[in-house]
Amino acid sequence: MSDFSSCLKKQDEIKKLFSGLSEEARYEKIIELGRKLIKLSPDEKTPSNFVPGCQSAMYLAAEYKDGKVYFNADSDALISAGLARILIEVYSGETPEVILKCPPSYLEELGISASLTPSRANGLYSIHLKMKKEALRFLINNSK
Repeated sequence: MSDFSSCLKKQDEIKKLFSGLSEEARYEKIIELGRKLIKLSPDEKTPSNFVPGCQSAMYLAAEYKDGKVYFNADSDALISAGLARILIEVYSGETPEVILKCPPSYLEELGISASLTPSRANGLYSIHLKMKKEALRFLINNSK
């Protein structure tokens, strides 16, 4: 059984960041987080890192190091980049097992998914799905 404590603790940190914000302030916070996302290099913007299902072009790079997965993303839209950052803050630095099994319940608790347009909510889901696919790939490749 995987220990979710670090994943849940990071979810709590994100919840604190958004606690008590109006919907408009929530969008501003998401955009602010998007501005702070470290851009991917052109070499990392490959078809294999492309995240389908996002409203804007989104790339998610994953690296496996010392039993943990580290993510970075890039998007041409600040809201999309901010949404990616909200997921990266929680799942980057976790083991593949935790990424696969720790649900992003904090998104529902914050009402982030509900306040997004359907296409942005779909993009958020697509980013999380891509993270899980990368975690599964690392899990399979490193269990041989």
